[in-house]
Amino acid sequence: MKKLLNIGFSVLFLGMVSVSCEDDDYETIQSIGKIRIDSVKIMQDTMDVHTIQSIKTYSTYSSQCEGFYGYDYIHDSELERSVTAYKYTIEGPCAQGSHVGTSQINFSPRQTGKYTFRFWNGDSSWITKTIVVE
Repeated sequence: MKKLLNIGFSVLFLGMVSVSCEDDDYETIQSIGKIRIDSVKIMQDTMDVHTIQSIKTYSTYSSQCEGFYGYDYIHDSELERSVTAYKYTIEGPCAQGSHVGTSQINFSPRQTGKYTFRFWNGDSSWITKTIVVE
């Protein structure tokens, strides 16, 4: 019985903590949309199969109300990938002025070959990078 009372008080305490820690200054995402990838940095253009390499992308956001949301990473074929970046826009007060954001993809190939990556650069333009996996 004593054990049940302790559990009950613990649950009640956690409930009170979670209610009292609510933050009224949160920002709501207003929209999500594509953002062009300005440049791509690949550390090694040759790598081993089953290893991991970070591919960094850089995008310019028009205000402090925007930030990186995620990638659309499409396997076009066994050795071809298309990557599109997405940004979020929040509502509320934010500082004006553009800023460059950095994001990354962790690439871990499962087979050898010459991989071709296409990164969306706006309209119908793409940045193409190749990684040879041995």
